[in-house]
Amino acid sequence: MAKWRGLALLLLVALAVLVAPWLAPQNPYDLAALDIIDARLPPFSHASNGPLTYWLGSDEQGRDLLSALLYGLRISLLVGVGGSFVAFAVGSMVGLWAGYRGGRSDALLMRLADLQLSFPALLVALVLLALLGPGLSKVVIALALSQWAWFARLARNEARSLAGRDYVTAAHLAGVGEIRILIRHIWPNALPTLLTAWPVQLAAAITLEATLSFLGLGAPVTQPSLGLLIANGFQYLLSGQYWISLFPGLALVLLLATLNAGADRLAKV
Repeated sequence: MAKWRGLALLLLVALAVLVAPWLAPQNPYDLAALDIIDARLPPFSHASNGPLTYWLGSDEQGRDLLSALLYGLRISLLVGVGGSFVAFAVGSMVGLWAGYRGGRSDALLMRLADLQLSFPALLVALVLLALLGPGLSKVVIALALSQWAWFARLARNEARSLAGRDYVTAAHLAGVGEIRILIRHIWPNALPTLLTAWPVQLAAAITLEATLSFLGLGAPVTQPSLGLLIANGFQYLLSGQYWISLFPGLALVLLLATLNAGADRLAKV
């Protein structure tokens, strides 16, 4: 049972994110529910008006930090999943096509992938967000466009390896079209390797989104992700109000560790 703990913890985090509206003591997006009098209260403090207990303290807006973490985890995970999934889909299709076709198509597409991989993903995402503007949907697009080349490289290597197999050669000699060979023979056999690598890139996408939000270019203030929650409390660290940044930081570390543990378990299946 110990070897499945990584996946079990990953499912537990996903479940907590899905039921966040029912688990959270407060809706952190409801401005009417916030009270500035309760701003920056330490953990285990009680609300000035009402029975609410701030188990992890409150932030500078009087928002329950536990509720903000549950919703922030939700935003970080959804944006990360969205961006990495689009990158997975686009990069896999490009890489499989390039690896199977070979020749000029392979050379051109891989040079484009290599060109993007030569730049840090954060730099690519920053440039894209400067062009696209703010918004969660724009962040998803920026994450996808900054990660597709990684999947394209991996898919291309898998396709090159599978293209020489006997069943692919037999299908080609039988007159089966290239698209059909890709869909029926190359794609299903390359998919396990691609899926095993996807959680690692999901963790990278979440880290990238958290960095962008920390810099004020990711999630909007009305829908804070973990990165923005960390940034909100950063200015209060020197005054001793550590919990505003500490608990979101720990939540981000836990999420990334859980994803890496799940990826490690999938790689051994």
